[in-house]
Amino acid sequence: MKNNHPKFIDLRSDTVTKPTQKMRQAIYQAKVGDDVFQEDDSINELQEYGVKIFAKPASLFFPTGTQAGLCTLLSHCQRGDEYICGQDSHIYKYEGGGGAVLGGIQPQPIENNDDGTLDLAKVTQAIKPIDFHFAKTKLLCLENTIMGKTLTMKYMEQAKDLAKSKNLNIHLDGARIFNAAIELKCDVRDILKHFDSATICLSKGLSAPIGTLLVGEKDFIKQALRWRKMCGGGMRQAGFMAAAAKVALEESPLLLIEDHKKANSLQKLLKKRAKLKAVAHTNMVFFEVPASHCKPLQDDLLKAGFKSFINPYTRIVFHKDIAHQEVLTLAKVILDYFA
Repeated sequence: MKNNHPKFIDLRSDTVTKPTQKMRQAIYQAKVGDDVFQEDDSINELQEYGVKIFAKPASLFFPTGTQAGLCTLLSHCQRGDEYICGQDSHIYKYEGGGGAVLGGIQPQPIENNDDGTLDLAKVTQAIKPIDFHFAKTKLLCLENTIMGKTLTMKYMEQAKDLAKSKNLNIHLDGARIFNAAIELKCDVRDILKHFDSATICLSKGLSAPIGTLLVGEKDFIKQALRWRKMCGGGMRQAGFMAAAAKVALEESPLLLIEDHKKANSLQKLLKKRAKLKAVAHTNMVFFEVPASHCKPLQDDLLKAGFKSFINPYTRIVFHKDIAHQEVLTLAKVILDYFA
């Protein structure tokens, strides 16, 4: 559909965020070197900063979260090993089956509860006995946030205790960990203390142009560095991106509070039409749309300047490039359609 809007407001994901002027300036001024030789100053500074703010012994910069997730599995597990994760977890459902295809690592998915957790009794049952008939269970993977929902501190502690009692490592997909920290009113380090390793996305709500940090023990990160090279992530003068990512970590986490407020505002406005059953989780709003109305509503939103994925269970994602005033306009378009 052709449109003449000078600017679209993108509701599809917080991955669409644009870098700030300060990030662009950091890219321009970045000191760079050959990162395969570990001589890129900007990447080294970012990784040192990651150690500081995430309170883990080492960190490693990846171009994408998918590559970081794959190298996490390859570093924790060997061929024929197994990791336990949620049926809806990103590392299992949305990353092309890389652990199985490229690493020979068997996933054991567990159905996610409505709040995003995994039933720890079911996790316990899924852990394989030491027997040559079975894959060796090595790793438990959690995600926080998951579909915008935040795992509680108590639950993460229980999951860690279970993993350690069964001699498993525990990994966090923390792509939106700062959103979780805002919801839990804590520091990200309070979340990460429950995990052996974690991936933190820098290009979603934090709005860096590219990148994910993997954090963990020094030996683990050393292994991940080898896998990153093997998976095509041996970068040369990539400090331009690392410089922007460091700015994102410095200036963006507190800005996410506004994204949560935007989500809450839309949810309250959509309550005017109870049949939409809108719910807000962190920076996301979910509501049901009858199948026959999905395309017409998406077309109406596009005409009004909003890009969206409207489906029977619609997700609207807020980020820094959406203004509070635009939330009101968005609500009006949706409510007018259903009126």
